[in-house]
Amino acid sequence: MSNIVEQAFLKKYNTFGIDVKARWFSSFDSQSSLGEVLAAWPGPLLILGGGSNILLTRDFDGLVLRNEIKGIELVREDEQYVYVRVGAGENWHGFVQYALGRNWAGVENLSLIPGSVGAAPMQNIGAYGVEIKDVFYELSAYQLKEKKVYAFSLNDCEFGYRESVFKGRYKDQFVLLDVTFRLNKVPHFHTEYGDIRTELEKMGVQGLTIQAVSEAVINIRRSKLPDPAQIGNAGSFFKNPTVTVPKFEALKAAFPGIVGYPGPAGIKLAAGWLIEEGGWKGYRKGDAGCHARQALVLVNYGHATGQEIYDLSEEILQSVKAKFGVELEREVNIIF
Repeated sequence: MSNIVEQAFLKKYNTFGIDVKARWFSSFDSQSSLGEVLAAWPGPLLILGGGSNILLTRDFDGLVLRNEIKGIELVREDEQYVYVRVGAGENWHGFVQYALGRNWAGVENLSLIPGSVGAAPMQNIGAYGVEIKDVFYELSAYQLKEKKVYAFSLNDCEFGYRESVFKGRYKDQFVLLDVTFRLNKVPHFHTEYGDIRTELEKMGVQGLTIQAVSEAVINIRRSKLPDPAQIGNAGSFFKNPTVTVPKFEALKAAFPGIVGYPGPAGIKLAAGWLIEEGGWKGYRKGDAGCHARQALVLVNYGHATGQEIYDLSEEILQSVKAKFGVELEREVNIIF
């Protein structure tokens, strides 16, 4: 396999910009090329997409395989929907822009989220009141041991809050090949979440469009979140934890400013508020830090190691637990 490279640097393949190496590195752009590489490689394997939701804490003593399957295809349509199959290696925001250009609605609130299309259902990415599960139809995934392709429906994926079956029961067992989305011909706008309405007013929008919503989301994200091209990061590092109503009432009595939103399983707390109240916002130790504008985002200011970022996250977890009795959970995938 001539396309397998030895001793490859991975800094440009992860948005944290962690400077580690893979003993071997390759890529694939189809199911057949994936099969060829796997047939020649029986050892440890790490699949990379856009590298936007991963923290590499060390060199990887195996094969890092980058998913570069491309293509966007209109599969079919009916009176209400278009069904669009997208290669797992496509850039997520690039796909959103493609959909906006054709007035296909449903993903506009997910504008500017970094990473690949294949990572979207694995993580059930979400923002501003919309999650992947809301527009998902099906996906194709390659089972590594069986060397067989399976189709997964919405129910098969077992989507939860930043969760899917691929992060749980089937972790490291499948490689996603493509994802089919069901997008709306007539938009159903979601502008009630966050600062979208305020931003739309600021933009002077009169007639609401999916393009305007996308622009508002982009403006908000750029104002709050650091650009990985400028400062290494993976977006929100922690999930928003859920507590029971009695627990929330007790926290509210002790901390009147605490931020929480009712949900099906209880009250979802704003992890960023908890972290900021713990004094971590803007904290920096060496080149590892907690961003000055958004406490949910851990950053690499240049030369931090993955282990240093991880150690900082552990300190934050312990601090929040000690102060509030609430356990945070990392959203980013850690590679030890």
